[in-house]
Amino acid sequence: MAVTPCETDGRRESREEHGERIVREFTRQAAAFADPRLNSAFTAQLGRLVRFMEPELDTEDVVLEVAAGTALVSRAVAGRVRHVTALDLTPAMLAEGKRAADASGVTNMTFTKGDATALPYLDRSFTLVVTRFSLHQVDDPDAVVREMVRVARPGAAIVVADLVRPEGLAGDPDLVERRRDPSHGTLRTEAEITAMLAAAGAEVRRTDRFDVVRPLDPWLAFTGTPDETAAVIRKELEDELAGGAPTGMRPVRVDGALHFTHSHAFLQAIAG
Repeated sequence: MAVTPCETDGRRESREEHGERIVREFTRQAAAFADPRLNSAFTAQLGRLVRFMEPELDTEDVVLEVAAGTALVSRAVAGRVRHVTALDLTPAMLAEGKRAADASGVTNMTFTKGDATALPYLDRSFTLVVTRFSLHQVDDPDAVVREMVRVARPGAAIVVADLVRPEGLAGDPDLVERRRDPSHGTLRTEAEITAMLAAAGAEVRRTDRFDVVRPLDPWLAFTGTPDETAAVIRKELEDELAGGAPTGMRPVRVDGALHFTHSHAFLQAIAG
């Protein structure tokens, strides 16, 4: 499957450059991810994901969360399994996650700095592998999925939870997403993620799809989007509501405030 690269000043970024960009952006955002007053958009659907994972959770599970960030998923399931490893490329995100785990008394977790496209584990090491909000961020999502399946034991569950691009969507939401967060990669469709998993040797068995309408201003504030960039994004969404070109962000007004729409998909697959 072809990967759409990110571009900077019209130049294609290398995988290494994009990885460095991710580390820079998420180092800057790490404190916001750890602040419950600011990260509600990331915790709001966490319970739904844990319920989706429920059939796969077992007290003997050895779990890996790939591109874990502050390990929200890992911390949410740690009490239900034998051990969880949270791997991420950004040390500052892992540090925030470990601080929270230590504060809550979680002792069966390991935090590891590592590249999701080249996992530092032997084949067939884990009984459950999960990633959340990562495939749209990385330069090579196919490699991430291949690695997730490689380190999963045969019959183990693979869970992917991500923002997705609805089929037939008008406009290009990635343009808006990259203005707001320069480390954003490319939104994939649910069918594309399913195909990635199949190519890696895993079969999708269950899915959960839903839309979330979000207020624009807190979304822009979370990443510290510069005022001039935020103004451009706001104008594009307002123009679309007035009949202008579609942005792919599906803007609406809720109680007079400008909102936009994200599509989510949870996919559960079984490793071959």
